[in-house]
Amino acid sequence: MLATKLSRPLLNFPVKALNFKDTRNRFRPVQRFCFPLLSPCGSRSYASDVDQDKGEGGSKDLDNMKSDRMRTVQLNVCDSKEVDRAVEHVNSSLEDPEKGLWGLVNNAGISTFGEVEFTSMDTYMEVAEVNLWGTVRTTKAFLPLIRRSKGRVVNISSMMGRMGSPARSPYCITKFGVEAFSDCLRYEMQPQGVMVSIVEPGNFIAATNLYSPERIKAIADKMWDELPEIVRKDYGRKYFDEQVSKMETYCNSGSTDTSPVIESVAHALTSTAPYTRYHPMDYYWWLRMQIMTHMPAAISDRLYVY
Repeated sequence: MLATKLSRPLLNFPVKALNFKDTRNRFRPVQRFCFPLLSPCGSRSYASDVDQDKGEGGSKDLDNMKSDRMRTVQLNVCDSKEVDRAVEHVNSSLEDPEKGLWGLVNNAGISTFGEVEFTSMDTYMEVAEVNLWGTVRTTKAFLPLIRRSKGRVVNISSMMGRMGSPARSPYCITKFGVEAFSDCLRYEMQPQGVMVSIVEPGNFIAATNLYSPERIKAIADKMWDELPEIVRKDYGRKYFDEQVSKMETYCNSGSTDTSPVIESVAHALTSTAPYTRYHPMDYYWWLRMQIMTHMPAAISDRLYVY
């Protein structure tokens, strides 16, 4: 797996220290643990052989903050042994492990683009291994600690976890899965006093620099070269290039301010009444999501797809 898969068992954004209320109605400072992050939203574009960045830069930037309330740990969420080691590290760093860990933020993610016939099965499985199974694996590992503190689980999904989109099926599948997993987990954890929230960001690609023109071209060229001959023949290069151009346009759009996402995560971790779902997105995407999820498909498809 050449794309980096990262997760963070506590919030580490450049904001002031946070205090949380425990079950004894006393306030206590949170022990903050962080895993290296490669973008403000913690996602990476999928490029297989195109990109081999392993995240050392993000870890170094966090270490340079020299916070005595933060620990950085390199973690591949696809590797159960690494996840178990991360749990051991967190457990040994807590002042009282019996009181547990307050919050887990599942923020690991990679992304890609391409229509179904343009996307290999390896790509589908790689994206799912990080975005979906990585979330499940990390949550299961940390859940005993979260349960002891009656704390919080915050899963980063996407507006693409509520509505499909052409050329984004590998990503949409995994985010729909994160939504279902989070709902089931919320039902099960409510009697345990654990609150589960989902953050569904809109289009923040412009802020995250996930896709540069060079990266899009590299992914597209690799995708075209690996297509079955029958697919290349039936669709043709012109159609393929038109779809890539649409992706380029989408990647150059969207919000450059990620503070709504940060604020949503902070609220989910600190509020006495966190929301089930957060929708940090501009009005266009919020309205589109409402129409796509509430109106008849004949209407929403006509408006946004065809």
